[in-house]
Order: sequence, then C-alpha cells, then structure tokens
Amino acid sequence: MEWNNKYIYPKSTRSIVDGSRHYSVNEERLPSVTTILKATESEEKKASLQAWKQRVGHKQAEIITREASSRGSSMHEYLEKFLLGKLNLDLLGDNTRERMMADQIIENGLRNKLDEIWGCEATLYYPGKYAGAADCVGVYENKETIIDFKQSNKPKKDEWIDDYYLQCSAYALAHNTVHGSNITQAVILLCTKDNMFQRFLIDGERLKDYQNKFLEKVEQFYAQRRAN
Repeated sequence: MEWNNKYIYPKSTRSIVDGSRHYSVNEERLPSVTTILKATESEEKKASLQAWKQRVGHKQAEIITREASSRGSSMHEYLEKFLLGKLNLDLLGDNTRERMMADQIIENGLRNKLDEIWGCEATLYYPGKYAGAADCVGVYENKETIIDFKQSNKPKKDEWIDDYYLQCSAYALAHNTVHGSNITQAVILLCTKDNMFQRFLIDGERLKDYQNKFLEKVEQFYAQRRAN
C-alpha cells in the first residue's frame, strides 16, 4: 500500500444552506451527495423511518442516531490516520469500540488489497451539479476504485444499501468526469458495533446503472429547488 499523488484534489469549504450541507469548490457552491439523496428519498423510505421513530420513541431514536454518528466519526478518524501512516497499530490500551471496528476494516478490507492511495477525504465534484468527500480513492485489487467506510448497528443486506451504492457511484462519476480517470468499481467496507465485518462491491454495468439513477436524482433535486 503506497501513496501516489496522481491527482490534485481541490480545497473546499463546507457550509449549511437551508439546513443542508453544501461545498464551496472552485467558486461554485454545490449541494453534497448526501443532501441530494436526502431531498429525493422515496415516500416509502420516509414512512419507514417515521415508523421506526414511533416504534422506539422519538427521544430514543435521537439518542441512537447521535451515538451512531459519533461512533462513525471516530471510526473514520482512525481509518484516515491509518491511510496517512499516522496510526500506531501497536498502541496499547486503545480498546475503544471505534478502534476495534476500524481494525476489522483494516485487517479484512484494506490490508493486502489496497495497492495505491490517491487520496483520502478527497473533495470530488461534478461541475454545476454536486460535490462530496470520498473516504478513499485509489487502486484496490488492481482496479481504480472508490472506497467508502461505513458503520452500522446491525449487519446489512445488499438490497438495503441502495444509498451507499448511489453515493459511491456519484463519487466515481465525478472523479472520472473531472480527472479523466477510469474508476470502474466501488467498495463499501462496513463494520457493525458488534465487530462484524462486511464487504460490498459494485462494478461494471451495475455501477453505471447506479450512476444513471443518481443523475436522475440530481435532476429531481434541482427541479424541486426551482419549484420552491
């Protein structure tokens, strides 16, 4: 695993516009990929989320969401340090849940698989459309790849993670458009809070299908914005 500063990723600043995250990149203020996904989610998904909140109670749902967000941020910090070569893997006494989750992803998902790192927390944007920050971009098992790190309360099934695929597809499309790269796959490396590791991979025609689906959501997002 080695760094290859093959591409220059732009600097960006994040801001909240009308309650949604935006990126300022190259004098453009663009909605984030997650902002677009949230704004265009299906009525079925909204109803499902609402039903869950009612089932566990709104206060408890808020606590669960906040804990998951905090856990995800800490896990991402460990993984970023690992990619930057700043993580002491022999550090004694660091047995936090987030550290153990990051270790699962490192040992099962990255070691001996990630050949080259081009960037981590790299700002990617599609001019005039959207922007975001990819957890990792590089060569994974000999293919140009977007890599995303996720944490979860429980194991996932392929059919539950459409949003993960849409997010990674959006990043791959932005990278290929701006940098002329040939990213043909996305890999999602996930660990549950109980330390169960899962890997999901999307490539070829399926990746292209998700890119097209995401572009439809981009058009929907801007149509909704114009209507409001």
